[in-house]
Amino acid sequence: MDDNAAQAGDPARREDRAAARHTPGGDVSDAFPPIDSYAFLSDTHTAALVAPDGAVEWFCVPRFDGDAVFARLLDRRAGGAFELRVDGADAPDRRYLPDTLVLQTRHTAPDGVAVGHDFLAATTGHPDRPVRARHVLVRHISVESGTVRLRVRLDVRADHGARPAGWQRHGDRWRAAGTPLWLSTDLPLRTDGTTLTADLELTAGDGATLLLGYGEPPAPADAASLLDETVGTWRDWSARSDYAGYGADLVRHSALVLRGLSFDRTGALLAAPTTSLPEEIGGVRNWDYRYTWHRDAALLLLALFRLGHHEEGGRYLRFLIDVCQAPAGTLHPLVGIGGETTSDDERILTHLGGYAGSRPVRVGNGAAEQVQFDTYGHVLDAALAFHELTGDLAADQWGSLRRHVETIARRWREPDHGVWEIRAPRQQYVYSKVMSWVCLDRGIRLAGLLGDATAPVDAWRREAADLHAQVLDRGYDPQVGGFVLAYGSTELDAALLRIPLVGFLPGDDPRMLSTIDRIQERLAIGPGLVRRYTADDGLPGEEGAFLLCCFELVSALVLAHRHDAAREIFERLAGAAGPLGLYAEQLAADGTALGNYPQAFTHLALIEAAVNLDAAQERDALHAWAERGGRRG
Repeated sequence: MDDNAAQAGDPARREDRAAARHTPGGDVSDAFPPIDSYAFLSDTHTAALVAPDGAVEWFCVPRFDGDAVFARLLDRRAGGAFELRVDGADAPDRRYLPDTLVLQTRHTAPDGVAVGHDFLAATTGHPDRPVRARHVLVRHISVESGTVRLRVRLDVRADHGARPAGWQRHGDRWRAAGTPLWLSTDLPLRTDGTTLTADLELTAGDGATLLLGYGEPPAPADAASLLDETVGTWRDWSARSDYAGYGADLVRHSALVLRGLSFDRTGALLAAPTTSLPEEIGGVRNWDYRYTWHRDAALLLLALFRLGHHEEGGRYLRFLIDVCQAPAGTLHPLVGIGGETTSDDERILTHLGGYAGSRPVRVGNGAAEQVQFDTYGHVLDAALAFHELTGDLAADQWGSLRRHVETIARRWREPDHGVWEIRAPRQQYVYSKVMSWVCLDRGIRLAGLLGDATAPVDAWRREAADLHAQVLDRGYDPQVGGFVLAYGSTELDAALLRIPLVGFLPGDDPRMLSTIDRIQERLAIGPGLVRRYTADDGLPGEEGAFLLCCFELVSALVLAHRHDAAREIFERLAGAAGPLGLYAEQLAADGTALGNYPQAFTHLALIEAAVNLDAAQERDALHAWAERGGRRG
């Protein structure tokens, strides 16, 4: 193993380097923790990120894509945070309680030891909503031995940190003006009007609890009962999976992260709970990922069903079909987690300095209005998988989907913006063509399974054949030795590692084998670490390795019968996770996490890679499993 790979697999070394690098102006007090050092808490309605020092530095209300009332993640001074600190404690020992998103932190101070639990409270819901939010962030700490000094500070700022909210006492609770936040605690708090603070000494057997709710306060509950209820809810959910194959622990943990990123009201999957975490430290490649991208559709549905979470799989498919009710030709590549088919206008928050000085800080995502034909393929792929697994695709649902197949049959020759949302003129992107073929192929198969005699299947077959031939003729460059980013280009695109995963070509086709080789030669920044592309996209700077594509490289190698190489890369990537087993969007060559975090499609691709390694067959294991109706064999 070379030095870069060794460093990438060592969380402690990553944190040391990242902390030193991410200090604008050199002021240690302003140091930004490494992106992947944050703990992720979720109640499936919103999320909180907890820094290594115990401060909640990101929290959006009333839901994942709402106002960030704590935004220190993006500005050390102006962002606001919820601090809970044990004076003089060594670097805390943090872990998730097994099969939960409950964070346990052990603080060892000079004169005592304290243990804290942080979580967004959850309870068991209806069968298709087995995790339901309690709408309260619970922070509890108890002293095991000796004496500790506890310091608390709440600095709530509304409008993504633009203005202090201010605290007011209302009976036995505090409320933050202009926000839905309320605080319940028995601690002796002080306020200067804009912040709440406490400073107290606790001895063995003492405890302290702070309940920070959003929305109307629920019925009274103590921290112990909320903890038991939340742990039980997550463990009941996790226990539904019977996957015991390759990388089972990583798969189960990734599934838990994905459930934490799924919105309880609709079943939509959030790409990430953050905005504007940089793809390059100090750079401008900072985007809002608090949306649902259809490019994850089939992979999410297949993963949910394969891991035993059928209710969530069906619920997500219904969400997807509802979104597809829009008129043909207007399928947006991303939508709001409530199903909103248009996003807010993308805007820049000038009052926030950005993570480690990475500006601009954006909210909203203008890519929602782009034309991305790959979207149609992902949606139809998900629909076919759902019907193969359940037989439950209804006639009216097929009617909505059929219109989108007809759209692609009519428009696939047009250029588009591509899967990577490059903000430049449209091109004839090869991946868009491949996924357009997927749309037609899945449409043809669904029409047959559903007995739709009126569908123009013969016309779709002709278009699919012409499209397939065109991609092989114009999308593969013999001089390059691989499939290329766009017709006429000599640049590579790691998205094309999915060609065998969607059945466009066999994994051992010579053109695919050479494409894998070229991607590893020209897009790699380290062993198994590949960028999406290196083509000029109109923005300054460059990205790190795109972890979705890194795990897809593993799957492509499996289908190419290069199993040893696939396992080696998977193990490297497994060692490159953050200290709590979470992945951001990207990774620098030195192991620094980059981009929004935690990233859903990184964890999805990990699951896909593990299942493919477990099956080690010639076809993508998840698609093959769906075709068998979910039967093993």
